[in-house]
Amino acid sequence: MRRELVNSALAIVVFTVVLGLGYPLLMTGAGQLLWPNKADGSQVELDGKVVGSKLIGQDFGGKPRYFQSRPSVTGYSANVTYFNNLGPNNKELSTMFRDNLAAYLDRERPFNPDLRLEDVPSDAVQTTASGVDPHISEANARIQARRVAEERGISLERVLQLVDENTDGRALGVLGEPGVNVLELNLALDREAA
Repeated sequence: MRRELVNSALAIVVFTVVLGLGYPLLMTGAGQLLWPNKADGSQVELDGKVVGSKLIGQDFGGKPRYFQSRPSVTGYSANVTYFNNLGPNNKELSTMFRDNLAAYLDRERPFNPDLRLEDVPSDAVQTTASGVDPHISEANARIQARRVAEERGISLERVLQLVDENTDGRALGVLGEPGVNVLELNLALDREAA
């Protein structure tokens, strides 16, 4: 029995060192060596200062000169990502969608007077599974482009060109829909205005 206890204790120590320390350090090192930016969260730096991540949506404070991200139930907090998990018949979900739609129309209609309810893309109203998706749809970006162009004094054509330049294609060419990375687009607009 003593031998079995010693072997068990030794196995615990060996597996703790190998799987609890060695393997994570090896994977972290490989990630840092092969994909340093991605391993660090795909951070975006501007003048040596981290301003966000390509992978995490953020709030642009309702500033009309910026493209706005999709709604978030987490307040764009990367450390508490979750889906609201409300069913289609839930009154709270219906109220949230109605409020998000009203806010979107209030923000965009002055610049798109013909904007109808059925023209509003779903990503302008609905949250994502994580609550921090960094992308909006091309349709959403094209609607917001008029507001951003007018607020910044840049031609609509140039803003739409920047939208196209900051649109990511489908994953592996077939998965998902193309999306516009809001942070990268807003930084491109800031560079344009400078």
